[in-house]
Amino acid sequence: MIKFYFHTTPNPMKVALFLEETGMPYELVPVDPLKGEQHSAEYLAINPNGKVPAIEYNGVRVFDSNAILLYLSEKSGQLGSRPELRGELLSWMMFVATGLGPFSGQAVHFRHAAPEQIPYAINRYLREAQRHYEVLNTHLNNRDYIVGEDYSIADIAAWCWVSRVSRVLGEHALSEYPSIQRWFEHIAHRPAVTRAQQIGQNVDFKQELDDTALRAMYPQNYASPQANNNVSE
Repeated sequence: MIKFYFHTTPNPMKVALFLEETGMPYELVPVDPLKGEQHSAEYLAINPNGKVPAIEYNGVRVFDSNAILLYLSEKSGQLGSRPELRGELLSWMMFVATGLGPFSGQAVHFRHAAPEQIPYAINRYLREAQRHYEVLNTHLNNRDYIVGEDYSIADIAAWCWVSRVSRVLGEHALSEYPSIQRWFEHIAHRPAVTRAQQIGQNVDFKQELDDTALRAMYPQNYASPQANNNVSE
């Protein structure tokens, strides 16, 4: 059985949706980043990068959400792509992993979590997030799915980030990307999406972004100048 280290944020939700789509059995292990649980020695032995999600499966650890999707898809033979579309699948998986996800996350951070409003940073990440939405919107014109004609892990990876669009780009922003909106709403009606969104509802995850949470989420921001000097050397 898969041991699934989980939180309700977009990257873990990718894995949750994959597991619910495929029916692969798993044991849920909540990890609360706002409480700093990702920095425990036990968890760092699973994911040395100190982030969620991660899995353990048949004695193998896998961390990074898109790596997990690729690994489980290959192991299960589900929600991948035809061999001739492998390059396309990998390309869109990396588009989410290195572009859509990170720029969306940074747009949220500088708009909603940073201790000071920095116009350049806000504009930089917001505009890049919008650019990635424009790329995906153009690609999805006259398409039902991101890769080929079938629902795949590329759709799962992108969908879980687009589900946070109101926080990333603003309320009602999805209407500015009609092809994404059509695709998003189509996938939202899948029963597995409802099941995935219910995972962890009974877990008492910390909600308040107080000083304790900020230090747990962004410990490098609180490092001493001496520590920073050592890193730079």
